[in-house]
Amino acid sequence: MTAGSARTGGSVAPAGWLGGAGVDEAVVAARVRERFVADGTSVTPASVVGAVRAEPGAALRGDAGLLRLADRVHGELAGAGPLAPLLADARVTDVLVNGTQVWVDRGAGLERAAVGVGSVDEVRRLAQRLAAACGRRLDDGCPYVDARLPDGTRLHAVLPPVAATGPYLSLRTFRQRPFQLAELVGNGMVDPPVAELLRAVVAGRLAYLIAGGTGSGKTTLLNTLLGLVPADERIVMVEDAAELRPEHPHVVTLQARTANVEGVGSVGLGALVRQALRMRPDRLVVGECRGAEVVDLLAALNTGHDGGAGTLHANAASDVPARLEALGLLGGLPRAALHAQIAAAIQVVVQLRRFAGQRFVDAICLLTPHGPERLITVTPAWRRGAGPQPAGPALARLLAERGVPVPAVLDSRGPR
Repeated sequence: MTAGSARTGGSVAPAGWLGGAGVDEAVVAARVRERFVADGTSVTPASVVGAVRAEPGAALRGDAGLLRLADRVHGELAGAGPLAPLLADARVTDVLVNGTQVWVDRGAGLERAAVGVGSVDEVRRLAQRLAAACGRRLDDGCPYVDARLPDGTRLHAVLPPVAATGPYLSLRTFRQRPFQLAELVGNGMVDPPVAELLRAVVAGRLAYLIAGGTGSGKTTLLNTLLGLVPADERIVMVEDAAELRPEHPHVVTLQARTANVEGVGSVGLGALVRQALRMRPDRLVVGECRGAEVVDLLAALNTGHDGGAGTLHANAASDVPARLEALGLLGGLPRAALHAQIAAAIQVVVQLRRFAGQRFVDAICLLTPHGPERLITVTPAWRRGAGPQPAGPALARLLAERGVPVPAVLDSRGPR
């Protein structure tokens, strides 16, 4: 038997084709990739298997080995390559690549992942391929991209020299099945008494904002609460990137569009909110309020569309009025008019917090006008670890007026 080979079943196979990923396997994978690029062949699972099978010595690898190599090549051509196993892990919420280092968050904070992504150039090609899969450009002329992969994974990538020690990739995974409220209770995100209160807010058609910092679970909770909307109601959602997929039989989504390479063709959230009003929504939802579209949302919720919802970046519930005011000014709405619109359009703020890797509902508050100028302030109705708060009776009255049983958590005499 010659050096650099191994014998199995009476046949001689090249080293590296027999167990795990060897040197020859990497060479074969590179050769198949180059052939696809040169030929312009459509990358499908079947075409990749055929190309790998045509390689010398492929039959000696066996079906299992051949399919494993085909999966690797397909991932490097059309998928996330070495990051694919991490993205397929149901526990992983974020995958971060800093140059050639990989970090993951499995719900308990960031940890280093023992995953090899190759050289800086290979990471750059991976980032560009992922961007291309989203129909977006990523090169020296446009060194950053924020997009969504076909499976729903959110992609953000930055290339050098903007990324000083990059490339940098940030991937946030998408859960195919939304959480049920009972699951959020089970994992500690929602306290059991608060689950009843959230159900009441949805049933009472109170308009609410879910606020919190980045990665605090805003989209997760909104997805879950939209699943509580009665089945005979139509939900029309407006999003910058399609993230919300509630378990509900009647949902339609409008997604914003960025400008093309000529700088034309963009469709913003504000325009989509106005289109949504013509689509007979029972519940109007804006995935994230981050700009002047908040003016259109407030106007929409003041036209008889109860039960609307959205998310907002705010580190604390008390910051919500200032955040809304800043966004409203972008839309040219005077301060007094903005506060009047908020008072009439939105009743509840659900504040989320992330601490030591745990996400949880920190407070449920009312937006109420105060003082001679009728400026909006945030008053807690319930706070984690403290129970009922001063706005609890007012929230209880709102729910009672809408024919919804008042949850026990709003009773100051109830359990804390």
